[in-house]
Amino acid sequence: MTSATTMQALNYLGPYKVRVEEVEKPKLQHPDDVIVKVTTAAICGSDLHMYEGRTAAEPGITFGKISTLNQLSTITEKAKGHENMGIVEELGEGVTLLKKGDRVVMPFNVADGRCRNCEEGKTAFCTGVNPGFAGGAYGYVAMGPYRGGQAQYIRIPYADFNALKLPPGKEHESDFILLADIFPTGWHGVEISGFKSGESIAVFGAGPVGLMAAYSAALRGGSNIYVVDRVAERLEAAKKIGCIPIDFTKGDAVDQIIAHNGGEVDRSIDAVGYQAVGSDGSSEKANIVLENMIRVSSPFDPGAADPATANGMISLSFGKLFEKGLSMGTGQCNVKSYNRYLRDLIIAGKAKPSFVVSHELGLADAEMAYDKFDKRADGFTKVLLHPNGGF
Repeated sequence: MTSATTMQALNYLGPYKVRVEEVEKPKLQHPDDVIVKVTTAAICGSDLHMYEGRTAAEPGITFGKISTLNQLSTITEKAKGHENMGIVEELGEGVTLLKKGDRVVMPFNVADGRCRNCEEGKTAFCTGVNPGFAGGAYGYVAMGPYRGGQAQYIRIPYADFNALKLPPGKEHESDFILLADIFPTGWHGVEISGFKSGESIAVFGAGPVGLMAAYSAALRGGSNIYVVDRVAERLEAAKKIGCIPIDFTKGDAVDQIIAHNGGEVDRSIDAVGYQAVGSDGSSEKANIVLENMIRVSSPFDPGAADPATANGMISLSFGKLFEKGLSMGTGQCNVKSYNRYLRDLIIAGKAKPSFVVSHELGLADAEMAYDKFDKRADGFTKVLLHPNGGF
């Protein structure tokens, strides 16, 4: 039951346990803040890391989400509470570019727009929003004091800088929400891989970010675009956007790609991360995707299973990486570098990333949605939540 001072929010209670609870409604804390009434928030694979108890998250954190990206190009999703959009309801006296009633979407990166990294466009590594750490995000452990957006309201700091204005109304709601993270993150993966129009590319992982990377490659003129996974619904989604699905449980993924492509591909992207599994589909093998990326990429262009992986150390064939002259890029997506342009692609009818959305639900269904999404069950591939019933 909400009141003038409380709201409903999805909170983390412990591994595999989330619950909608009544919490204090956010308040303006700084002249640059706004309060947004959330029309849509999303559940992401990165949220599952906290949901599964693989982080140091304490009970009580409000989910919302972030994604990180480690690129030959590699993407690792890892967070809670950040894919958020809605309507500006309250403004701090220092906000000048927004007004009450504006429809906005926020990057998962919380950034102040003032530090050196922000000035250089590296908003994912802002040094001013999370003391002692380069980078902040909504609703994720160790990423600052910012509650996630799987709630009825959210406070947005440095709002003039962080909030991207959208056309008024309801059109493209399920497309625009993906500007908070996965569409720019997928685009970023393609960008830092060094991809050029006409090239071939292999994307390992057909979750929402992997599908966005493949879709971005298609929008940018990719030739053969391979998408590797083992979940039938995800591979079918890749096929529908003109990509070539590769089921790694039916044979070595690299061998399948090379046989079809007539040789190695030009670029590759890891959209799986440290929870990658072997061909048996169950045992974790954190380095398998990186190894496959090295094997499959052309030589012509530059809670873990073991203690080493638990400490972020993954062994790989560095000699082969060197021998082939391959390059590797890493880092979270600087969403603001892309979201304005991707927004305009959506408005122009040139991009419709919402093809990845499988379910749109109310906040009351979030607990069930997390369980289904975590189990990859019943076609739960990308879930949108409407905490206030939409608009």
